[in-house]
Amino acid sequence: QVQVVEPGGGLVQPGGSLRLSCAASGSVVSTVLMAWHRQGPGKQRELVAATTNDGSTNYADSVKGRFTISRDNAKNTVYLQMNSLKPEDTAVYYCNLRVRRSPLLPWTEYWGQGTQVTVSS
Repeated sequence: QVQVVEPGGGLVQPGGSLRLSCAASGSVVSTVLMAWHRQGPGKQRELVAATTNDGSTNYADSVKGRFTISRDNAKNTVYLQMNSLKPEDTAVYYCNLRVRRSPLLPWTEYWGQGTQVTVSS
């Protein structure tokens, strides 16, 4: 089994910074994809950033230049560094992992429990 732990989040003032983390533990051989999604009040869930195991990254246009996704493969952990935060970044942030539990099995998708990020003065 795989456990996904997603601490972090909180209240930050506009222009401030925050770092989220998400770690997978248990039967993890590799993580094919690690991503962050968010769902703001009254909005649909959207992809914020993603990184694959070859190191490539992808960002939503709204966060390019402000957010950075990174990963520590040895710890099966993904981070989201958020700088120059804006009120419109307020949302519940979810990590999304595609985990391979065995070299012989296809990947399985897991979601974190979500963490609230509020940007307000």
